[in-house]
Amino acid sequence: MNKREKKMTSSLQPSGEKVSGKEGSPMDKLSRLQHEVFTLTEELKSQKELVRLLHKALEAAQQEKRTSKQFSEQVATCMADPQRTIANSMGTETFCRLQEKIEHLKDDIEAHKIQNKFLNSEIYQLTKLWRNSSEEKGLLMKCAYLEAKNCQIESKYLVVLRRLQESKGLDSSQQEMVKRLIEDSLQGDKKDVFKLNPVSEYDDYGFKTIPDYEVEDVKLLAKIQALEIRSNNLRNNAMVDKPLRTRWANYLASRPLDQLAPSPELKGLIRCGIPVEYREQVWRWIVRTRTQVSRKRNPNRYQELRKHCEVSEHPASRQIRLDLHRTLTSNKHFSSPTSDAVQKLQRILLAFSWQNPTIGYCQGLNRLAAIALLVLKDEEDAFWCLVAVVEIIMPQDYYSKTLTASQADQRVFRDFLAEKMPRLTAHFKEHSIDHSLITFNWFLVVFVESLVSDILLRVWDAFLYEGTKVIFRYALALFKYNEEDILKIHDNLEIYQYLRFFTKTISDGRKLMTIAFNDMNPFPMKLLKNRREFHMERLTAELLELERIQEEFVKEQQVERKDKDLDTAVSEDEEVIQTAVSLHHTS
Repeated sequence: MNKREKKMTSSLQPSGEKVSGKEGSPMDKLSRLQHEVFTLTEELKSQKELVRLLHKALEAAQQEKRTSKQFSEQVATCMADPQRTIANSMGTETFCRLQEKIEHLKDDIEAHKIQNKFLNSEIYQLTKLWRNSSEEKGLLMKCAYLEAKNCQIESKYLVVLRRLQESKGLDSSQQEMVKRLIEDSLQGDKKDVFKLNPVSEYDDYGFKTIPDYEVEDVKLLAKIQALEIRSNNLRNNAMVDKPLRTRWANYLASRPLDQLAPSPELKGLIRCGIPVEYREQVWRWIVRTRTQVSRKRNPNRYQELRKHCEVSEHPASRQIRLDLHRTLTSNKHFSSPTSDAVQKLQRILLAFSWQNPTIGYCQGLNRLAAIALLVLKDEEDAFWCLVAVVEIIMPQDYYSKTLTASQADQRVFRDFLAEKMPRLTAHFKEHSIDHSLITFNWFLVVFVESLVSDILLRVWDAFLYEGTKVIFRYALALFKYNEEDILKIHDNLEIYQYLRFFTKTISDGRKLMTIAFNDMNPFPMKLLKNRREFHMERLTAELLELERIQEEFVKEQQVERKDKDLDTAVSEDEEVIQTAVSLHHTS
């Protein structure tokens, strides 16, 4: 092997590896050599490709150079003879036209430069405003947080004052001082000069934000409640309400409100609460979806019922007129007997009394219809909402004269309460508390006038969409929310007094919703249905037995009346005989 071959062989070996018969088999050497050959071949291909690309680039550059040189020569020729035409890729035109076009282009460039400066200035100003706006939003959020904290502190201060007021260990001067402090606190709003978010006297639906109470102690409770509600609203506005509004806006952006379809996503949104700006439209869609069969069968049903009311007076008309003035007395829309809302409510209730002859009218329907009217505004839509609640959502016989289904639901609720809250059930049993005296009305009117308006309408959002299971969930959640406070009361009368009022003191709607839909799980509809059937059967049997006893009692009363009639007849006969005898002796 000559020197050149040795050099080539050594170049194909990995660095530091010697060719030796002792190191590795011939097959290993061969595979290493083949690998090196393959690597060098691939590198050679890439180098060739690079040379080809460079060659093309060089050709393109030379072509551009030649074109540029030709154009320069033509321009020089045209400068000497302006009338001579230039041949190029854009066609033939005189140098004068080219020069004119260049001038126009220069003007355009100047105009764009000026516009650019103006836009740059606008962008700068907008950026400055955006920064200021961001800072302002940050300050507003901070102020809202501080105001919420201030409401909490003031609320706690009023709670302490109330406890001091109830304390029996204070002397007369201390009691007088506590009384003055309470009076000052109740008049505090009038002294405030500035408020970042001033509280309106009424909410979006006309309910008073702070109810009017005659008793001073209850007024103090109302003020505490209002402060807690305000604190929760301020804290939830940035963290919960704004993101929820964004979620609703995104959900409704791709679909019209009249073309919604039931889905888990919509169910979750509705449970969180429908924003005020969408509630009317979403309720209308729910109501029309639930009543579409009846509407299609008779689209002019409400107008026909209205005409019928004008011709014939329903037997329940007097009771309806009496209940109108007892409907939502804390709402400004129903405060005057001559208000437009009261007149609409009367027409709705009269129409429904003819719509459903088996029910006609019963107390409670006025509250259901009033809530529907406040949200939907349209009289006919509110009527169909009442139809949806009474005839479709609620079980049959819920509003009948016997209220059979309503009574059965109270028994079902008693079972659920015992399962979910055994301590509270034992507490009620120990003090002989019948919770149905309180909860019966919750179910019958779906919490109307038992909850503050904001929480009430969130409950109704879910109730209209999901049905009666929502009432059970929220009824359980209300007891769970204040379970510890109820367990601390050991007097029968005090417990009843607390239960009649405590729902109106609940201010954190988000917490209540979490308890209802998370803490009360599992809550299968099948279980509710089975228990309803079981208690309905038992209750029906009990009612039949009661009717049998009543019939027997009536029969016994009739027999007694006959006996009395006989006694009367005998007495009359005796009187006639005695009279005859006395006359005979006289003669």
